[in-house]
Amino acid sequence: MFTAIPLLLRTALFALFTVSAAQAQQFWPTEEITVSSHTFSDEQFLAGKAADGTAVSLIATLVRPPDAEGPRPVVVLLHGTDGPMSNAVSAWRLALSTLGYSVIRLDSYTGRGLTQASTDQSSVSQFAQIYDAYRLVEALANNPRVDAGPVVLMGFSRGATAALYASLARFSEMYGPQAGAIVGHIPFYAGCNFELLDSQRTTGAPIRAFHGGADDWTSAQTCRAYIDSLASKGADASITIYPEASHAFDSPIPPFLLAVRDAQSSFGCMRIEAEGVLLNRDTGKTFTYGDACVTTDPHVKSNPAAFALAQDAVAAFLAQALRP
Repeated sequence: MFTAIPLLLRTALFALFTVSAAQAQQFWPTEEITVSSHTFSDEQFLAGKAADGTAVSLIATLVRPPDAEGPRPVVVLLHGTDGPMSNAVSAWRLALSTLGYSVIRLDSYTGRGLTQASTDQSSVSQFAQIYDAYRLVEALANNPRVDAGPVVLMGFSRGATAALYASLARFSEMYGPQAGAIVGHIPFYAGCNFELLDSQRTTGAPIRAFHGGADDWTSAQTCRAYIDSLASKGADASITIYPEASHAFDSPIPPFLLAVRDAQSSFGCMRIEAEGVLLNRDTGKTFTYGDACVTTDPHVKSNPAAFALAQDAVAAFLAQALRP
């Protein structure tokens, strides 16, 4: 049994549950950072030609803990297709700032004229946030308010896919930051249904993935298979799956199942890179969001118990990855 709620109404509901977090942080030091990036196609990115795309200016918002003195290690939060006001991002921004980290929310949509991409997943490249994150790390390198050496990428849904695949050595060699360093990757309920060229070779930075076993938007088992394959080849990679948790289990929404009306899900698809394009493995043709494997109305549901466990796990990981 589930309740179908349109995306805009769901967003409004979520806002009610995050107002306390916003109030808690309204007097915390903040700073807007301009990030120069590009808008490109999947094909341009895979061919190493992302810079041939259209130049775009993005905004990242840095939140520093109260009374913070000197540079602080940074956690970059990459939103999902629900957009920059993602409640998972808001919840984690509060949690991580409370732990003493500088936290940056990178808005990959507003500068591109988007508010969300859940209902049209083709409106932005699968790989846009990887490129955006690399450019943000460069922008941070000379910022006196952050410790630009150790940066951890943490993402949610589509943003998690970026946080995960930004760890690939191939992409880092093609587009990686020329200044600053990414020392960890934390994907939450990523889409791992890609078979990319050279996808088993990582930069060596540790990966800690988290997923819900009841997720019907992105597949936990597909991610387990991929993360386990990385680990089997020597990568410092692991995944934690919470059996009863759904997609967006870390968002502060009511504890009942919500169908996100008209949102697109590629849960049942596998995309294979071949000759510079992403193919649908079932058809052998270029993948599109009109393919039969794409479904709509996936579900989200909060799970406070899983969120609490994830907070403990992330805190322990960051203490190691961002230690002086």
